[in-house]
Amino acid sequence: MDIQVIENTRDISCDALIINKFEDEPTTNELVNLFAPESFTGKSGETFVIHTQGQQPAKYVIAVGFGKSNELNGDKIRENIAKAAKKAIELKAETVALDITTDQTFGIQAGIGVSIADYHFDKYKTKKEHHISTLYISNVPEDTIKKCIPIVEAMNTARNLANEPAAYATPSKLAEIAQSFDGIETKVFESAQIQKMGMGAFYAVSKGSEEPPKFIHMKYSSPNPSKRIAIIGKGLCFDSGGLDIKPAASMLTMRDDMSGAACVLGIMKVLSKFKPNIEVNGIIAACENMPGCSAYKPGDILTAKNGKTIEVDNTDAEGRLTLADALCYACELGVDEVIDIATLTGACMVALGTAASGIMGNNEDFVKEIIKMGTFSGEKFWELPMWQDYRDNMNSDIADMKNTGTRYGGASAAGMFLKEFVTDDVKWAHLDVAGTAFLESPHREFGKGATGVGVRTLLNYILCH
Repeated sequence: MDIQVIENTRDISCDALIINKFEDEPTTNELVNLFAPESFTGKSGETFVIHTQGQQPAKYVIAVGFGKSNELNGDKIRENIAKAAKKAIELKAETVALDITTDQTFGIQAGIGVSIADYHFDKYKTKKEHHISTLYISNVPEDTIKKCIPIVEAMNTARNLANEPAAYATPSKLAEIAQSFDGIETKVFESAQIQKMGMGAFYAVSKGSEEPPKFIHMKYSSPNPSKRIAIIGKGLCFDSGGLDIKPAASMLTMRDDMSGAACVLGIMKVLSKFKPNIEVNGIIAACENMPGCSAYKPGDILTAKNGKTIEVDNTDAEGRLTLADALCYACELGVDEVIDIATLTGACMVALGTAASGIMGNNEDFVKEIIKMGTFSGEKFWELPMWQDYRDNMNSDIADMKNTGTRYGGASAAGMFLKEFVTDDVKWAHLDVAGTAFLESPHREFGKGATGVGVRTLLNYILCH
């Protein structure tokens, strides 16, 4: 979709013009008064479609309610414009213009809202979905739109990869994609190198699959960086559960278990377009968890990169094993901060549903900063506790720890497990996006499927430093 900034969207010939109305301001936009009935009150999310019959340059005017003006925020702008954009798509509109009356800076949220609504993963369909070709926006600084376009590109990259079947998005394919980015230095470590580096936990998970593991390190460099960070994405390209195999129904969407990796790839793809004054290391331990003849087994003892030993209590708690070695590797780079993002636990899904992702970390200020950036970006994060009780539940009689605890408090237990592989001098945050990465039904501005969660929050965090 092409996004263009023009002087006056109301005068341009287009298929659909999106306008708004506030619930407490009945004369917000004269086009509403001209075309919409009195029953259209302007409640948040309410829409009304008007065929202009040639009385306006736009073929259709789509009015959308923004609710009360004093309750307006970026989330409402993005979500409501997305609803109006979906109406435009239903009308097969190719050119869409926005004429939004608001004192808020709405450019990025409006552009992202329309782009999210316009997204369809139709690569494998013989009959393609309808897409908006051009979006016109007025009264917005062009620099704002220039920032919006790469963010949308990063989100779409992440969503496409997480929606792809596992037969396509293999560890080798992720490595190939990572090596194609402009302005990014990428190293890919093969199976023998992974073993030589002492990544016994990550390597064990990969053993049951014919697909070879890939440890991917992408690096964006700045001449005099203000800080050095690492972002780690869980890269389970398919998770069968291993020998502790999942029920069939639970495997249907396990292509999305690399959503964290997809997020990191989306961010690294566009970083050179922003040129932030910060060093960013994108890290992915990519593999499949399969029950092949060489698969790791319950009761095995694994040795992670930092020398700590792990008793395998459940082969379906594999993501934390791959992240353990990735966290050790990241800390050895001498970075200031590490953020990992992972579809890690069903327990987090039970606790928070699809409304928010879980977050934990070893530095309260750092965690709160990411939560604040998530709120700004339109992604909710809820801090979960990290208490010693959760760690004690993973004590092992024959190793330093087990890879699972009891059936309760699973998200916090996973966080405490990961903490074992982070050095004390590095700020660390763990984002559990198990419930928000992939939707079984539409939610807010998103349709079914991958959401690209984390892209906006982490990209905005990077750009603000």
